Amino acid sequence: MSTGAAIAIIPSRLAAQRLPGKPLLDIGGRPMIAWVVERCARARRVGRVVVATDDAGIAEAAQAAGAEALLTDPGHPSGTDRVAEAVRRLGLPARARVINVQGDEPLIDPDSIDAVLEALDQPGVLRSTASAPLLGDPASLARVKVVTDQQGDALYFSRAPIPAGGPYRLHLGLYAFGVEALLDFASLPPGRLEQLERLEQLRLLEHGRPLRIVPLDRHSPSVDTPEDLALVRTLIRPS
Repeated sequence: MSTGAAIAIIPSRLAAQRLPGKPLLDIGGRPMIAWVVERCARARRVGRVVVATDDAGIAEAAQAAGAEALLTDPGHPSGTDRVAEAVRRLGLPARARVINVQGDEPLIDPDSIDAVLEALDQPGVLRSTASAPLLGDPASLARVKVVTDQQGDALYFSRAPIPAGGPYRLHLGLYAFGVEALLDFASLPPGRLEQLERLEQLRLLEHGRPLRIVPLDRHSPSVDTPEDLALVRTLIRPS
C-alpha cells in the first residue's frame, strides 16, 4: 500500500436484487470484496482502505484482505451516504480526500483511482468521477451513461441511451471528494431524478453541485448481473 494521502472507502451491502450476497461471491477462490480491496490498495494516491458495510461477514472478509472495516447503518439510501457515515466516525480532517470505490469493481484499474483523485488538484474541482467509451448495448439498464458540458462537468446521468445517437460514455463507479464536499452530499435530501433513475450521483446535479468527469480510454467490467459475474470469473484465475 502506498503512503498517499487519500483514503479509499468501499461501501458494501449484502442485499442485491440481481445477485444476492454479491460482495461475498467467489471469484478466483476469494470473495469479490477482497479483489476490490486489493485494487484500491495498489493505487499510488491511496494510503488507507476501509470497507463500510452493513454485514459482519463482509467486514470479516474485508479485514482478511487487509482493509479496515466499519459496520454502518443498514438504512442508507446510497453508497455515498454510507461512506459519509464512515468519514464522520473516522474523524477525518477537512483537508482529507476520500475516494468512494464501488464494491462490485473487482478489476478496477488502480490508475483510474489515481486519475479521479488527481482531478481534485484542479482549481475549483470539489468532486470527481470518471467515464469511458461504452462497449456493448447502450440500451442496457445496467450500464449508466453520462453526458458532459464543455468544461467536462456532468450534465446528466441515465440508464437510458444518452445522448441520442451517441457516442455513448459509460459512467464508472468511483467518486472522489474532499471531506467537506462529501458531507455536503450527505446533508442533501435525495432528489426526484435520483430516485427515478436509482442513481445517487444525480443528487448532486439536482442540487446544483458540479461533478467533474475524468475521461478514461477504457474500463474494467463491473459485476451487476449474473452474466457480468461469469465474465469476471473467466478473467480472474483461481489463486
